[in-house]
Amino acid sequence: MSNSLTGSLPKALFNTSSLIGISLQKNKLVGSIPVVTATAPPIQYLDLRNNHISGKIPSSLGNLPFLIDLRLTENNLVGSIPDSLGHISTLQVLALTANNLSGTVPPSLFNMSSLTFLGLANNSLVGRLPSNIGYTLPNIQGLILSSNKFDGPIPASLPKAYNLRQLYLYNNSLTGSIPFFGSLPNLEELGLSYNQLEAGNWGFVSSLANCTRLTKLMLAGNSLQGKMPSSIGNLSDSLEWLWLRENHISGPIPPEIGNLKSLSRLYMDYNLITGNIPRTIGNLQSLVHLSFAHNKLSGQILDTIGNLVKLNSLKLDGNNISGRIPASIGRCTQLQILNLAHNSLEGNIPSEIFKISPLSEELDLSHNYLSGGVPVEVGNLINVNKISISNNRLSGNIPSTLGQCVVLEYLDISQNNLSGKIPQFLTSLSSLQNLNLSFNNFGGEVPRGGIFYNASAVSIEGNDDLCTSIPTVGIPLCSTLVDRKGKQNSSALVLRIVTPTIAVVILILSCIATIYWRKRMQANPHLQEFDEHVKKISYEDIARSTNRFSPANQIGSGSFGVVYKGSLKLQKDQVAIKIFNLNNYGANRSFIAECEALRNVRHRNLVKIITSCSSVDSTGADFKALVFQYMPNGNLEMWLHPEDLEHGLHSLHQMHTKIVQQVRPA
Repeated sequence: MSNSLTGSLPKALFNTSSLIGISLQKNKLVGSIPVVTATAPPIQYLDLRNNHISGKIPSSLGNLPFLIDLRLTENNLVGSIPDSLGHISTLQVLALTANNLSGTVPPSLFNMSSLTFLGLANNSLVGRLPSNIGYTLPNIQGLILSSNKFDGPIPASLPKAYNLRQLYLYNNSLTGSIPFFGSLPNLEELGLSYNQLEAGNWGFVSSLANCTRLTKLMLAGNSLQGKMPSSIGNLSDSLEWLWLRENHISGPIPPEIGNLKSLSRLYMDYNLITGNIPRTIGNLQSLVHLSFAHNKLSGQILDTIGNLVKLNSLKLDGNNISGRIPASIGRCTQLQILNLAHNSLEGNIPSEIFKISPLSEELDLSHNYLSGGVPVEVGNLINVNKISISNNRLSGNIPSTLGQCVVLEYLDISQNNLSGKIPQFLTSLSSLQNLNLSFNNFGGEVPRGGIFYNASAVSIEGNDDLCTSIPTVGIPLCSTLVDRKGKQNSSALVLRIVTPTIAVVILILSCIATIYWRKRMQANPHLQEFDEHVKKISYEDIARSTNRFSPANQIGSGSFGVVYKGSLKLQKDQVAIKIFNLNNYGANRSFIAECEALRNVRHRNLVKIITSCSSVDSTGADFKALVFQYMPNGNLEMWLHPEDLEHGLHSLHQMHTKIVQQVRPA
């Protein structure tokens, strides 16, 4: 055994008159099992487990009349199970698990009163279990039939096989209600997961209370419905595994579950469970894995969760749990997975979480209402692979201590209110494979190097103040003026003072110009004729000139509309066309005011209006637009050179005085 033997099985081994045992498990043997030709070989034990043996099981193995133990597990055997094996009256152990066997199980195998162990799992066997199986296998202790294609109900006679210790029927297509197994005093492991079994009235749970040696109860992936009974707390004190996940269980978690103090694995995720997490969960101090994920739980996470000091994984994601994350979770110092995502948790992230140094596989607090900053203690998680704190209300900078998480592979902090620069240390995290910083308030230059070389691995959209020093799709180039901090700060100060003043002056000019234009209209009817003339431009003219309002032609937007660049037949040069959004309150009045004011006010800092359009669009809705002289980067000079601001204001003042004199009554 375990000698790395290769080659085929010698035929002589199976036709000897002296060998009583052949043990060649865990080698690299190939080929098929030789045919037994000798009469009554004395072989009692034949163990060929964990090899690469192929072909069919020869029916001649039935010629071994003294065979007690036959183990062919984990090979590449195919075909059906020979009926002859069921006629070896001395056979006690038959292990054929993990091959490629198919067809139905010979009835003779289920009638072997000598069998104590029958392992046929992980094959492609079909059919139904005999209704009298509990009587025909009276000495069976281990019945392992999982991962096949058996269908129909679990025979009601099976609980009559009083010596059963292990019963594994999971991953088949069994239907009907779960029988009462309380008559099996020695039952230790019951695996019925991933069938189509029903709970009935949940009486089977009360029945299992009689199985005082039960350590594993696995009922996941069935059709269990209704409320869990309080009798679940009466199950064996020795129960270590309780799997109820992926069913249709509703109602609250019975507080009596806190009686099962030997539980190490408790899975109730993917059900319809409601109510609060009972405080008695804190009594289960042997828990290693706990999952209530994807239910309808509410209420808060109680401080008693900190009593579960042996926890490796805690999954409460996909519920409606509210309140704060208790700092007592920090006492769960063995945690490797913590997932509280998709709940309604609020408040700060307790720094105690980031002091759990074994937290290595996953920390997911995403899709909550958490606020405050990312604790600097995040650097303690030097072994963590995944951190997701996206879709919260976190603010502040990314702490520099995050750079200590040197094996981090996945980081998602998107959809928050984080700000500051993207830290350069992210480029040095060589294990990082996916980075999502999108929809925050980050600014400054995007780092170069590391993961940022792989555009498909990084998401930074929704951060309007980011720029890049190399051409990148969707990100503006950083201006060289950013490096001139002194001048930039000086310019910003002047702009903060001057900009409101200019706005007030322009508003006054617009009002004065309106009055002035109305007086001229009354005094000179030809102006009215001109006004009618310029409105003859149509909606179709404008649509055609902007390439049907193509985003490629858009050059700006404002409170009342969008500005496009285009070309009109009546104008040889390019024009700027302002399309008013008439759904916005005040847009229509803004159109009228600009028509009256801008057509008559002339200044080097005011763009010349050419014509206007007041029509309907292709849907029949009102459509209004103004056509201006197109000025690339128009008058940016005044804002980039603060020394010219005083001169510009002086000119505006002079124009304001002139217009007032013209409009003033004699």
